[in-house]
Formats: sequence, C-alpha cells, structure tokens
Amino acid sequence: MSNQRTEISTLGEFGLIDHLTKNIELQNASSVLGVGDDAAIIDHFGRQTVVTTDLLIEGVHFDLAYTPLKHLGYKSVIVNLSDVYAMNAVPTQIVISLGISNRFSVEGLDEFYEGVYAACSKYGVDLVGGDTTASQKGFIISVTAMGEVAPDKFVKRSTAQKGDLLCVSGDLGAAYVGLLFLEREKKIFVESPGVQPDLEGESYVIGRLLKPEARKDIVEFLHSRK
Repeated sequence: MSNQRTEISTLGEFGLIDHLTKNIELQNASSVLGVGDDAAIIDHFGRQTVVTTDLLIEGVHFDLAYTPLKHLGYKSVIVNLSDVYAMNAVPTQIVISLGISNRFSVEGLDEFYEGVYAACSKYGVDLVGGDTTASQKGFIISVTAMGEVAPDKFVKRSTAQKGDLLCVSGDLGAAYVGLLFLEREKKIFVESPGVQPDLEGESYVIGRLLKPEARKDIVEFLHSRK
C-alpha cells in the first residue's frame, strides 16, 4: 500500500460509495438488484429469509491501535454470517453502513473493504447496499446480513431442551486470550514506545480475535448427516 492519502471529501458521499463498490460481482441468483439504486431487491424463491445485524463501535468493540483495517472489514462480515449459520441458514447478502471521521483516508477505507470482499468471496455472499456518513469521533460499522433456509428448518435457541447434548464446534476462550496479549503489548508500547511487541508463538489466539471464521462447515456437516 502506498503512502498516498486521498481525502474522503474529494469524492463526496456518493462518489465514495461508487469507489468502494465499483468492482462488485453478484454471486447469488437471489440478488436481483444490488448497489446503485435506492434499495436492493432480493428474491429467495420460496425459502424463508433470515436477517441479523451487528453494530461495531471503535473503542468499544475494536481498537485500531492493534486491529488492521483489512482484518476489521473481514471480521465485521464474519460476526454477522455466524449468526445466520447459527440459525441453520445460509447467508446470501449483506449491507454495510459506516460512520467515518476525517481521520480516515480513501486508501484506509479501501483496505477495510478488501477485508469485506475477502469475506464475501470466501463465504459466497453478495454486498448489495449500505450507507456512509460523517462521524464526529471514531469509526462506526453497522452490518446487516440476510440468508435463506428451507421453510421451518431454522433452529432457535428456545428449541434446546433439558437433557439435550450440547457440543462445542471449536475451542472456547482463545479470542479472549488473544485480546489479553494485545492489550498487554499496547500498554507496554504506550509506556515505552521504543519497545517492539513480543507476540512470538501467539499467532493462533491473536488470529482468533482479529480474523475469526464462521462455522459454515458445521452447517454443511449437519445438513449432510440428515
């Protein structure tokens, strides 16, 4: 990435949206109309639609001191896709809205969207809309994900019953441990800026925090065993 900095104000809101979404290629037949109009049009062909949304706020949900923008874009999508998979559904579309302060350049947002598109490509999801607005302080990210499921095949939390076997598809606590390491190194850096971070051997737990994955494989596994 070059050191060039393009101010967002040089593009304007609609110019920025056009810039960030100019290379979108729709992957799902259900995505009838995507970015570029007043609203997106989605047709799930008789299947039921699942909708979920998450709001990520700088200083509350993420710290840009140790979170690369590309990783943040990826994670912003993944946390929503995970909720769709948790309902036994398949995610198909997302919309993203951003609150951006003048600390960010066009190049910085390009980096964020690299992560967004990487997640969309890996999980076969279409970005079909969103919005951008000015933020007085910090970076605000709102992502809504939509998915589809065969009629009445969705899974609710309330369907769990006493005596059911509970299984964990991965490990628990790794992301929290990764957070502890990064917060420790940030504190050391603030107190002694010349000290280099010491994260040797901790790539797994840090990756679980900065670049998590959705459990698409578990939904596919359960479908194949019916």
